[in-house]
Amino acid sequence: QVQLAESGGGSVQAGGSMRLSCAVSGVTSATFCLLWFRQAPGKEREGVAAFYVSPYPGGSHINYADSVKGRFTVSQDDNAKNTFFLQMNSLKPEDTGTYYCATKIMCGLTWRTGSYVKAWGQGTQVTVSA
Repeated sequence: QVQLAESGGGSVQAGGSMRLSCAVSGVTSATFCLLWFRQAPGKEREGVAAFYVSPYPGGSHINYADSVKGRFTVSQDDNAKNTFFLQMNSLKPEDTGTYYCATKIMCGLTWRTGSYVKAWGQGTQVTVSA
């Protein structure tokens, strides 16, 4: 059973940075898609980034939502391959929300919709004040 756990949320002022972590367990495939979503109060869930994880050279790739491109970066811990990070820089008040990590088999073109997600984390709150 796939399980995910986010950590690292909190409060920060606009322009600041924050790093979220996602610990993944139970994934048996060498390749999978690790996603980050967020949901602000009263708004629909939004796909933030999709990281297709592959152990093969050149096999991994990452996509970002336009709203975070150039500010957010997804990475995998070099020493603990089951841990992923979402580095968020130049944060804006509109980045406020609950952030979730999730997994699915393939990222696909519709990754931002959250369709076919196999497992979700419990979420971590990020608050950016003006």
